[in-house]
Amino acid sequence: MDAEAVLAWLETVIPAQTGERLSELQKVILQQVWLGRKYLEIANSYGCTEGHAKDVGSHLWKILSKALKEKITKSNCRATLERYWKKTSVISNLLEVSRFSENFTIRKEQSSAEFTTKQENVNFLGRTEAISHLHTLVEQGVKVIVIQGEGGVGKTTLAQEYLQTQGFDLVLELLMAKETQNITAAEHVIEEWLKQDFDEEPGIEFGVTLGRLKRKLHTCRVGVLIDNLEPALDGQGLFIAAHRNYVELLRVLADARVQSVTLITSRDRLCEPEVNVEHYRLPGLDRTAWQQFFTKRGLPIDLTTLQSMHRAYGGNAKAMGILCGSIQQDFDGDTITYWQEHQAQPLAVVDLKNLVVSQINRLQALDPLAYRLLCRLGCYRYQDVSKIPKEGVFSLLWDVLPSQHQQILTSLKNRSLVEWSKEEYWLHPAIRCEVISHLRMSDEWEITNRKAAEFWTGSIQKITTFKDALQALEAYYHYVEINEFELAGQVILKSRNNQWQQFLPLGSTLYRMGWLQPLIAAIIIVIKKVSSDKNLSELYNILGDLYWIIGKVQSAIECQEKSIELAKKTIKFLPRIQENKHKLYYFKMLEVDALLSIGLYKIDLWELDASAQLFQQVIDLAQNTDHHRWAEKATVCLALVNSYLGILDEAYALADKAYHAIATQQPVKSSGRFAYFMQILGQTYVNLKNFAKAEEMFLMALTFAEESHYTQVKAKTLCGIAEIYRQKAKFELAIGKNLEAIELLKKIGAKCDLAIAYFQSGLTYSNIDNRQESKIHFERAIRLFTEMQAPKQIEKIFKYLKNEM
Repeated sequence: MDAEAVLAWLETVIPAQTGERLSELQKVILQQVWLGRKYLEIANSYGCTEGHAKDVGSHLWKILSKALKEKITKSNCRATLERYWKKTSVISNLLEVSRFSENFTIRKEQSSAEFTTKQENVNFLGRTEAISHLHTLVEQGVKVIVIQGEGGVGKTTLAQEYLQTQGFDLVLELLMAKETQNITAAEHVIEEWLKQDFDEEPGIEFGVTLGRLKRKLHTCRVGVLIDNLEPALDGQGLFIAAHRNYVELLRVLADARVQSVTLITSRDRLCEPEVNVEHYRLPGLDRTAWQQFFTKRGLPIDLTTLQSMHRAYGGNAKAMGILCGSIQQDFDGDTITYWQEHQAQPLAVVDLKNLVVSQINRLQALDPLAYRLLCRLGCYRYQDVSKIPKEGVFSLLWDVLPSQHQQILTSLKNRSLVEWSKEEYWLHPAIRCEVISHLRMSDEWEITNRKAAEFWTGSIQKITTFKDALQALEAYYHYVEINEFELAGQVILKSRNNQWQQFLPLGSTLYRMGWLQPLIAAIIIVIKKVSSDKNLSELYNILGDLYWIIGKVQSAIECQEKSIELAKKTIKFLPRIQENKHKLYYFKMLEVDALLSIGLYKIDLWELDASAQLFQQVIDLAQNTDHHRWAEKATVCLALVNSYLGILDEAYALADKAYHAIATQQPVKSSGRFAYFMQILGQTYVNLKNFAKAEEMFLMALTFAEESHYTQVKAKTLCGIAEIYRQKAKFELAIGKNLEAIELLKKIGAKCDLAIAYFQSGLTYSNIDNRQESKIHFERAIRLFTEMQAPKQIEKIFKYLKNEM
């Protein structure tokens, strides 16, 4: 099939099915993905960042999935569209489409040639033999290759060039932190890969998450780059104790059955006996490559001087770039004069660090403002957010006139002391290592981190993508660096509008996006050092929900109890004056929200009487007050508990009251937060045998969940629909819905919801006398409830089994 023909066809199908039209960039992404291009190549060709291309691409796959009623991703789009084309018998459209195709043919060929020309890396010189060596190793079945060499020799450039030119379906990159204390845990890396690159939810347990990654690598040809590994290694070349999970990740990547190739760059040798890797020692560039590089930059150089410089720096690629920059900028392109001034240094191989130090010292003498900016740029982490936008660079020039900003940055670019692409900037590891030590020793360490934090906070006004959320969180790390834990906590608590049309703290938005373990770690670091009762109360409130999601229900309850204690203490001692009206509202809100949360946790533990008391307490505190919304939610929850306890008249009254509120208040229907309570009300009506209203509530909840990708609500709603089918003796339909819900819950790791789904599935299999499947599902439910310390749920299952015997 022809990409242009498919695009022409889709431009008629998509508006009819979704009401949307593809943007210009979405069309380019579809065309280039069809041809096997990667996001980085597409971004470079189109003139945008790789991250922007990924975000636009992600939305494109959602549009296609919605239009064609089938899951479509970057890796499967061509095969799926070709199959769909044939399956839906659209051959009749081919005559019309071919008319478009003929007109597109010449333009397509020109575009392809232009694309190829744009992708040629003019700075990639002298590595034909290295590329060939890597290719040979891969053909021999080697899955993990460690490219080893000193700093600046070109390890990363080689790895990126290889992975970008070998036709991988997807390239994953892990930029290891430059400092050991900032290394991201392996489990968090895999979680982000699954969510952002495979559209797959990670599991709660590391083994489950690792298994999901392995299955993806079996079905998709993936290139992996792990850059700058040495900070994670000890003196013997083993992973340090805190990061032993990287061994498990590399074991998966080295599995002979996966379709991935992993390139690791490191100054040090990796000596893990459990991991099968091949080392490739990367030599410096040869003299011919140096000569080509100097010539392309218009620097005349005689052979004797070239030989002397090349020998002195061992062919180091980064040294070559720095030398060219310095010669052009500081010696007006006079290579001979430059070398006459510097050749007094011993002509043994000079370490890149020495060159970096000498160039930084020269910069300090010649251009103090550029030197100051270079040192300040060392404060950025270049980790979760690996490149800094120009505005982030300029934010560090707070004491310089804006008219001078570009000139100062150009000075660094001209000297090759800063890397850049598409108006985004970063530092080479060797340069950052040096300048951050300068910055730490100066009196600007604190103010620079403050300015960087203020930039990240101010640059994100609304969170619509995971990248937005990570950029907003960068401010947290800068405040932690200068021991401003109060401000670090405020970063997590800063509220913004998000993609679900909610105004929520950053922490709450992050855990809705599935970023659980890193957020838990971040809160734990600051929560013991925050003094503000307001911040502490809200941090415990968020941490409680995080623990609940991952199945640590007892820890979740303890967090919410601390949140309530702090809120009550503050309310008690807060003077009743007009200026404190908002503070009183806020702490009262935290109190009722924490009580509501504990009530929900108690349902999961099947402690129904305690749960009912908590919901009634919320109603008593919030009814007809500024916090009436919490009373409405508690009413829905109390109706559910009463339906479980057999208090049916009261359950009916409360459910109908909530039903009337939902039916008459249109804004509530579109609220992502209330969607969770819609499915609770639906479950209540199931228990009350009012299947018509139950189905109405489930349909509303399911519609919202699918539109907003609210996986937990969708799965719980499917369980409710399955229960209706089971009670109507439509057992096959019930099993289908249950199994669909189980798969969704396994993906997001919602342990208690998954246990309940297994129990319900066990009941259905029992109804059709399939004892083997029934036993399997009951046992899985019991195991999960045991892990959650929910003995009453286990007692409920055993009671059912006893009655069946």
